[in-house]
Amino acid sequence: MKPQPDSSSNNPQRQHSSWEKARLLHVVTSPMGAETMLRGQLRFFREAGFEVYVASSPGGGLNRVAVSDGVTAFAIPMEREMAPLRDVVSLWRLWRLMRRLRPDICHVGTPKAGLLGGLAALLAGVPRRFYTLHGLRLETTIGWKRALLTAAERISCLLAQRVICVSESLREKAVELGVVPASKTRLIGSGSANGVDVSRFHPTALRQDGARSVRRNLGLPERASVVGFVGRITRDKGIVELIEAFQLLEDRFSELRLLLVGCFEKSNPLPVWVETSIRANPLIVHTGFVDDPSLLYQLMDVVVLPSYREGFPAVALEAAAAGKPIVATRVTGTQDAVLDRETGLLAPARNSGSLAGAIGTLLSDKARAKRMGLAARRRVVSEFPSERVWEGLLAIYQKALWGGTSIDQSSRDIQSLILLNGAVRVSKRLPVPSAPPALARTLMGTLRTWRGRAAHG
Repeated sequence: MKPQPDSSSNNPQRQHSSWEKARLLHVVTSPMGAETMLRGQLRFFREAGFEVYVASSPGGGLNRVAVSDGVTAFAIPMEREMAPLRDVVSLWRLWRLMRRLRPDICHVGTPKAGLLGGLAALLAGVPRRFYTLHGLRLETTIGWKRALLTAAERISCLLAQRVICVSESLREKAVELGVVPASKTRLIGSGSANGVDVSRFHPTALRQDGARSVRRNLGLPERASVVGFVGRITRDKGIVELIEAFQLLEDRFSELRLLLVGCFEKSNPLPVWVETSIRANPLIVHTGFVDDPSLLYQLMDVVVLPSYREGFPAVALEAAAAGKPIVATRVTGTQDAVLDRETGLLAPARNSGSLAGAIGTLLSDKARAKRMGLAARRRVVSEFPSERVWEGLLAIYQKALWGGTSIDQSSRDIQSLILLNGAVRVSKRLPVPSAPPALARTLMGTLRTWRGRAAHG
């Protein structure tokens, strides 16, 4: 199913019957985020009886999730970084979309979607607004940029009626920094945004056969020990320290390889010498972005996540599901995903020596590494299957929808709901309150002014 363009002619205002499915709209910034953070989840809610929509910037990830999960997608360009003119245009398009769809629930995720989608939902009168806090970019910034990101996160959390935190340490950090009051936050189970499809990464004989073929294609010797990284190849993911640690380990371990899976990003670039080392060192294999890294995990002896900050790293769950031990930094998010000395080892952030020591420990002690990998898989199968996260989110949605009162003062008179024929349905779609009139007039006037300026360059 292809994403629908932002055009009112393609999405006429529908006529409401006496009983209707509750409508759920997810908004994320990037098409890759739509696929990775919502994979399977959208289908789950569609099958649970919701009418499900998703919006993100255009791209292959949005197309794939629309087809795989059988939902309607809308392509609305959004910039990851601050871009005032384009942001206003994106806000205007999101507001128009929500006025047409009239969703019962709008769930936004990622910082820019949280800000633009949350504001559009408020202005469009969406009665139930959720924001998933995936992480805090402000943790690794200083000066005016930190102030700007802090303000944006506070506004995103203010616009939402519930903030879903993906880990306990992230919730504690957000409350500590004054981003959101503790009373507004929720944590589903042990954490994670979407859990993990444990069967997809299970090291079966068939998958291991496929991994051997991939190993040959990548030129990795059979006897080589492989240290692996999956994610964005950026400074805040700890790539500088990873390259330094690998250089320290090269002399200690013969036939050692570093496998990097991910893309360079201009928004958080590496020092020139680091990027040059990656491209020039024959012991470093860089694949670029890989849509499905499940086979690549099978090649890795140790998975490393040296990030400066996280929310709850999906990579840690994927590696655990593949039965691999993890070396990570002791920062927000990763300390929830990795149990130190049980499913992996935690090292101080920004410390290449400690990182090299932890990696070397697991490379030297294969039996210990194997025990940790097995423990990691047991934990992820028990605590983090995707279905557990989805069921927890469904319970939160049902609580918001059920009973005749909504979850905050602005939606006090929303109608009661009933589960009918397996579908979540609304008994009567009453007019929903919008933002306070003065605020709405001010904001919409500003939007029209900026939209006109953007249209004329």
